[in-house]
Amino acid sequence: MMAFIEAFLHQISDIGSAMRCPFCGTLDTKVVDSRLVSESAQVRRRRTCIHCHERFTTFEVAELQIPKLIKSDGSRESFDEDKLRNGIIKAIEKRPVSSEAVETAITRIKEKMQATGERELPSRWTGEAVMDELQRLDQVAYVRFASVYRSFKDISEFREAIDRLESNSADSQALAEDKEQAPKEDEE
Repeated sequence: MMAFIEAFLHQISDIGSAMRCPFCGTLDTKVVDSRLVSESAQVRRRRTCIHCHERFTTFEVAELQIPKLIKSDGSRESFDEDKLRNGIIKAIEKRPVSSEAVETAITRIKEKMQATGERELPSRWTGEAVMDELQRLDQVAYVRFASVYRSFKDISEFREAIDRLESNSADSQALAEDKEQAPKEDEE
């Protein structure tokens, strides 16, 4: 019994290494390396098992409460990351957008949701956040998503969305050119 208590105290004294080895099942593992990944939203840890000496990787993510969504009919539903991912993937189908860029967009949307501090958000908030991210990722995907999300009725609504994109793109380009032409403090 005393050996059991000593083993338990050893495990709780070093919580950072109390990770079960996927190879032999022991809880006696050691962190070899830790790095921030995914825009500092996750910690990647390389671990080694003290018992069997196998190495493995773990990922740690802060588990924060994401607001519930209020649908247009007034019903409430939990945020569904898979539903969000599937909507974005459908919009970017056959477009040159990496899966890493999609995951980064999803992470940004979730972070924005959490940053509101609200317990509930209208579902249209999420739709608008997806449109903002798609506009950054791929303009064709943006128009695809907007056409479904905003229920375009005819070609004129597509044209309006494209005109808005072109206007925003021209404004962004003009700002970038202004920054390039502005005198730098070092040169004065």
